[in-house]
Amino acid sequence: MGWLGRINTALVLAAVLLPSQAMAVGKCERLVATGSPDAPPYLWRDPKDPRHLIGANADLLNQVATQLGVKVEILYAGSRSEALEEVRSGRVDMLIDAPLVVAELTALDYVHPPLMHNEYLVWTRHDSPLLYDGLADLHERQGSLSQKSRLTPEFEAFAKSNLKLSSAQSLTQAFQQLLLGQVEYVLAGRYSGMAMAQSLGMGNELVARGLPLDRPGLYVALSHNSACNDAWIRGQLAKKLTELPASGVSQAVLQRNIERWKAQMQAPLDAPKQ
Repeated sequence: MGWLGRINTALVLAAVLLPSQAMAVGKCERLVATGSPDAPPYLWRDPKDPRHLIGANADLLNQVATQLGVKVEILYAGSRSEALEEVRSGRVDMLIDAPLVVAELTALDYVHPPLMHNEYLVWTRHDSPLLYDGLADLHERQGSLSQKSRLTPEFEAFAKSNLKLSSAQSLTQAFQQLLLGQVEYVLAGRYSGMAMAQSLGMGNELVARGLPLDRPGLYVALSHNSACNDAWIRGQLAKKLTELPASGVSQAVLQRNIERWKAQMQAPLDAPKQ
C-alpha cells in the first residue's frame, strides 16, 4: 500500500473511531429550552427581551451548556402548560424547571439530579401569635397556597387531607391575604417567597419559619421528540448537575436573581417622571 493509501486508511479509521463526545457535540450544537414564565427567582420573562426567559435556572443551564460546548437559547413559549406542550411535541428540546410527574415519563426524559430544589416553608407575619414547631401546629389554622405552587404528589395529598389551605390566584395574593389577617400562614418556596416579599416591600413584615415541609425538584427534562436527546447529552448534563451542589454556585445564583427580580419590580416605581 502506498503512502497515499495509508493516509486515506488512517483518515477513515479516525472518522470511525472519532470520540462519541465529538460526534455528539457535532450532532447537536444548539439546544432550545423553555419553562414557566412566572416563577421568580427561578424563571421569568425578560422585560427587556420578552422572547426569552431569565432567572436562576436559566443562568445555571447557560453555565453548564458553556462547559459542554453547547449553545442554549431559553425561549418564552407561553404559559407553563403551553411550554410543556411545546417540549412534548419536540418543537422545543427541553424544560428547565420540570416537576417530576410520572405520567410525563412517556414524553420526557428527566435528568437526575434536579437543577434546583424548591423548599416550601411556612410564612407568617413577623408579629404572628402562631407558635409553629411542626405540622401538627397547622392542623386547625387557616393557611393559603398559590395555585401556581408545585408540591410533590405525596405532600400535596397530605396537605389536602390534613391542612386547611385556601387557594390564591398567585403568591402575591396569598401574601396580601396574610398581611390583611385573612389567613394565618402561607405555604411558599424559600426563595420565591423571599423574592416576592422583597419586591412587594414586605421583606420586614413576613418571615419564613421552621424546616422545609416539602422539597420538590426542578428538573431538566428532554423531549423524546428532540433530535438532541441522546445518551451523550443526558450523561453530560447529569455529570454537571451532580457537581453543582458541591460548588456553591447555585446559592449565589439564586441570591443574584432575587436582587435582579426585586430591581425589575421597583424600576417602574423609581423611574423619574417626565
